[in-house]
Amino acid sequence: MNLRFVEAFHWAVSLKSVTRAAEKLHITQSALSSRISALEEELGVVLVDRRDKQFRLTIAGQRFHVLALRLLDVHRQLKEEMGNHASRPVALRIGAIESVVHSWLTGWLQQMRRTHPDFALELTVETSPVLVDQVRRGAQDLVFAAIPATDASVRTRPLPPMPMVFVGHAEQHTKPRYSLLDLSCTELLTFQRGSQPHQALLELFQRHGAPLPRVHAISSISAMVQLVEGGFGIATLPESAALQLARRAPLRCLLADATLAPLPIHASYREDPTSSLTESVLDSAQAYLSQGSSG
Repeated sequence: MNLRFVEAFHWAVSLKSVTRAAEKLHITQSALSSRISALEEELGVVLVDRRDKQFRLTIAGQRFHVLALRLLDVHRQLKEEMGNHASRPVALRIGAIESVVHSWLTGWLQQMRRTHPDFALELTVETSPVLVDQVRRGAQDLVFAAIPATDASVRTRPLPPMPMVFVGHAEQHTKPRYSLLDLSCTELLTFQRGSQPHQALLELFQRHGAPLPRVHAISSISAMVQLVEGGFGIATLPESAALQLARRAPLRCLLADATLAPLPIHASYREDPTSSLTESVLDSAQAYLSQGSSG
């Protein structure tokens, strides 16, 4: 039995789509369909119900998928135990929100490449809802977002949340400490409307009974930084990202009487019975963040 055919069947089942499975495996739809048909011919059973456009398994297909997962997992373990170092680099599709990119992503990737020489990166930077939808559809292997994926076929791990701070222009915002009343008299910049930072900012003023400032919803950290540099207002950013950006921009983290809620970070991914790379990469990210928090 050709394991590539079994793998093609697994991903079609997991992603509920021949099209998405073909994209995942970098083959054509016709090639993937041919692999499933070859399996059916070899096994002498029909695995996929082709009576409509929905991807549905037959009873035999459901039973075979359970066994196929075991077979692929044993094959993966065999390769790992025997130390197959001759394999070509594996491209892992990673998606991340800007807050992660501007804070710990680069440092983690630099460290990880030393321990994962077979790793090749395909990076997408997007908003949390887009990233969660992409991993759910199988367009990403691993995403770092502010919201968890809720799809039953996707696993999610919480990562350390990011402390949030008010960030102003280093030469314009020079007060040693800012009250909410001070901040309510300025233009405030935060992430897109409906996001956790946007909601947390509004709730902070409401909870303390402070006048609600004018809040601008900006989807890009780079755009927020440019606006702050131009004297447009004060931004709310992850502290780690603000400290990184302050090295090359006239930014200053402002001390405030009230603390912003931290930005939650979730890692979501699909389990791959043919490779442990995704989980190994995620383990590396968690270890890197643990080192940073302990240090």
